Amino acid sequence: MNPLDNISIVLVEPQHPGNVGMVCRAMKNMGLTRLRIVKGCRIDHPDAVKFAVSAGDLLGTAQRYESLADALADREISIATTRRHGKYRQEILTAGEAAERLLPQLGSHRAALVFGREDSGLTTGELSLCSWNATIPTSEEYGSLNLSQAVLLFCYEIFTRSGSFTLEEEPRKQATGGELESYFGQMEEVLLKIGFLNPQNPDHIMRSLRRILFRAEMDSREVTILRGMMTQIDWATGTFEGKKKV
Repeated sequence: MNPLDNISIVLVEPQHPGNVGMVCRAMKNMGLTRLRIVKGCRIDHPDAVKFAVSAGDLLGTAQRYESLADALADREISIATTRRHGKYRQEILTAGEAAERLLPQLGSHRAALVFGREDSGLTTGELSLCSWNATIPTSEEYGSLNLSQAVLLFCYEIFTRSGSFTLEEEPRKQATGGELESYFGQMEEVLLKIGFLNPQNPDHIMRSLRRILFRAEMDSREVTILRGMMTQIDWATGTFEGKKKV
């Protein structure tokens, strides 16, 4: 098996068909062939075919999704790309660091590299769906890269390292994005019920909890244990009468 076959490139709401075509060309240059697209522009547009050149077959096999959560549901590892730093964008890896961390895990894990819109990138909410965040350091004077350029640089870092890494022996299988999102949804519901989260802005704390649990790299059994704990908390607070007064 070629470990690179376990990597999907995910484009979130791409706006220009020509950029999608150039992404296909960049992927094929670097040995990646699996493309996923969340909404966005037509990919059967003449510009997409024109700029894909000899990588037009990737347009034909691209998979469409209605949400980023759906596109990541079967992935154990997902890497969100961003050029902005901020309160909810800590622990941002470089493209090279992300490649070095990812490649040894490809024997048993499926991964996604996620790229945002040409004009605005990924939202904070979309970043929170992903296991890791990564960036390409650029000039402070002008840091914006074309979508296909960003894809090419990440794929290059992966490709150039792909012949010199060793797959982990008996790797620990992590839970999929779908399993984690089901747990996060349950956890948010229960924490709202017991008054731990602010109902006006539950995402403020939930994003931090997501980062903590993504770092834990839980497997399916561990997620099941935590879901059972949330179920018990939900049952035990059936007569809850409001948040504890301090």
